[in-house]
Amino acid sequence: MSSRPDLTALEILVLVAETGSVGAAARRVGMAQPNASRALARLERQLGLTLVVRTPAGSRVTNEGEVVTAWAREALGAMDRMILGARSLAEERAAHLTVAASLTIAEYLAPRWLARFRRTHTDLHVSLAVGNSGEVLEQVAAGKVPLGFVETPALPRTVASTTVARDELVVVVGTTHPWARRRVPVQPDELIASDLALREVGSGTRDTLVRALERSGAPLHEARMELASTVAVKAAAIEGAAVAVLSELAVTAELATGQLIAVPVQGLDLTRSLRAVWLPAWRPEGSAAELIRIAKAGERLHRGLST
Repeated sequence: MSSRPDLTALEILVLVAETGSVGAAARRVGMAQPNASRALARLERQLGLTLVVRTPAGSRVTNEGEVVTAWAREALGAMDRMILGARSLAEERAAHLTVAASLTIAEYLAPRWLARFRRTHTDLHVSLAVGNSGEVLEQVAAGKVPLGFVETPALPRTVASTTVARDELVVVVGTTHPWARRRVPVQPDELIASDLALREVGSGTRDTLVRALERSGAPLHEARMELASTVAVKAAAIEGAAVAVLSELAVTAELATGQLIAVPVQGLDLTRSLRAVWLPAWRPEGSAAELIRIAKAGERLHRGLST
C-alpha cells in the first residue's frame, strides 16, 4: 500500500454502513455526494478491495467492507482520542502563561499589563521571567517561553515581533554634577568622553545608546563603568560623578524629586520601540495574544493622557 487511507474516506465508509446511503454519509461529513463517491473509490483502490455495493435500494458494505469498517471505527476512535488528548494538553498549557521581559519593561510596564490581564483571566497563572533583552531573546529562541518583551533596537531573524510601546532614553546626572546646570545641549562626542555609567552588554538600553552614537559618528569604544541593573546605574548618577543614559520610564520619580537632572542632548536619536517577540512557528494565540493587545492598548492610553 503506497499511502495511508484518508480519514474522511474511512468516516464515509463507516457512515455508509450505518445509514445505507452514500448521499446520507456525504451530508454527514459536509461533502457533495460525487466527491464522497470518489473518496470511496479511491479508498477501494488503495486497499485493493470492493467495500461498497450500490443497489436500487441504496448502498451496502460488502463482507470485506464490514471487516474494514470495524477497523475504520477503531482508527477513527484512536484519532478522536488523540485530538481530545492534544486539546487537553493545550488547555493545560494555556492555564499557565510564562512570559519573559527585559528589565525596564518588567519594572515599569509589565506590572500594569499583567494587572489588567488578571482582571479578566482570574483562573490563569502568569509567570514573569526577567533578564536583559539578550537573555529574553535567548529564552524565546530556545522555546523556553512563548512570548517575550524586549527593548533592544536590533532583533535576530529567528523571531517575529510587533511594537507594543514607544520609549525614549534620557541623559541624567546628579545635582552636584557639572552638567546639572548646563543649558547648552551636550554633543555626542562630549557624552562618550564623560564618565558614563552603562548597563551590561545585552541590555536593550545600552544597545539603543550604542546604535545612536554610531549613527551620530561618535561610536562608544569602552565602558568606564558597567553595571548590571537600572537601580545601580541610577545610584551611580545620583552620587554625582557619573552620567547615565536610561529610559525615561526608569527615571520619572527621580526627576520629579530632583535627585536626577535631565541634560539636553543634540545630535542623538534616543527613541526606541518596545516589542513583543515570539518564534514565527508559535504565533501568539489566546492568552498570549490578549496580553499583547493589552500592552498596545496601554500605550494608546498613555499617549492619550499625555497629549
